[in-house]
Amino acid sequence: MTMTAKEAQAFCTDLTKKSGSNFYYSFLFLPRARRHAMYTVYAFCKAVDSAVDEPPPGSDPKEELRRWRVELDAVYDGTPTWPLMISLAHHVRQLSIPKAYFEELIKGVEMDLGTTRYATFDDLSLYCYRVASVVGLICLHVFGPTSPHAQDYAVDLGMAFQLTNILRDLRSDAEQGRIYLPQEDLAHFRCGEADLLALKEGPQLRELVAFEAARARRYYAKAQSALESLPLRDRRALSVAEIMRAVYSRILQRIERSDHSVFGPRVRLSTSNRLALAAGVWFRARFS
Repeated sequence: MTMTAKEAQAFCTDLTKKSGSNFYYSFLFLPRARRHAMYTVYAFCKAVDSAVDEPPPGSDPKEELRRWRVELDAVYDGTPTWPLMISLAHHVRQLSIPKAYFEELIKGVEMDLGTTRYATFDDLSLYCYRVASVVGLICLHVFGPTSPHAQDYAVDLGMAFQLTNILRDLRSDAEQGRIYLPQEDLAHFRCGEADLLALKEGPQLRELVAFEAARARRYYAKAQSALESLPLRDRRALSVAEIMRAVYSRILQRIERSDHSVFGPRVRLSTSNRLALAAGVWFRARFS
């Protein structure tokens, strides 16, 4: 299939708009060229993740990831054939995004094929780095900060986002037989794996969730400290990431305010709430 970069971009933009992701609303505040790059990066991340989490009937996730790796090679060789990857090739050339970041992301997604438990937080940290912090490092090339300390910000914020996601998705993950919370933490709080898989709430689980929420808060705080160390130009360049921090921090806050109950309806923010948070962060960044 032959497709121009413009046509490929329209394909990625449409995919991202239809996703309903929290990220979409933050992208609206980017200049057009950078917004298009983020639409394409998001579409790539979503498509690779879906190859494992929502595989098409009859597909083999391992084979699908192999095909993504082959096409990623083609992106950096200048010979992509898939619409999404034609668009990605355009942006990685313009923004000098390292191939290693995308390779790490695929490795992280691949971990879900063979790993449903994590013994320690160090084990979980590698997963979080690959599926979230690496995305933040990719985004730095789109947003444009130049300070090396911005990488600390991206890594810590990615960890905070993924820990928030894990808490928000405890129910849906348990229904698939997955437990991302470290086994060492379950043991410490005497939270039975069987109860978690059976979606049984109790004081032990609430204490465990409170502990993990506090851990996520520490990563948000570390990201804030890294941000404050950056020059004003770089802080403003990261306004879109700060919008996402506001959204995910609010999701974590709702989990905390529910007495750390995680087996009810999935925590969501309304479109108006997300837009209000985004506008507030954007205007504070521009006029403070």
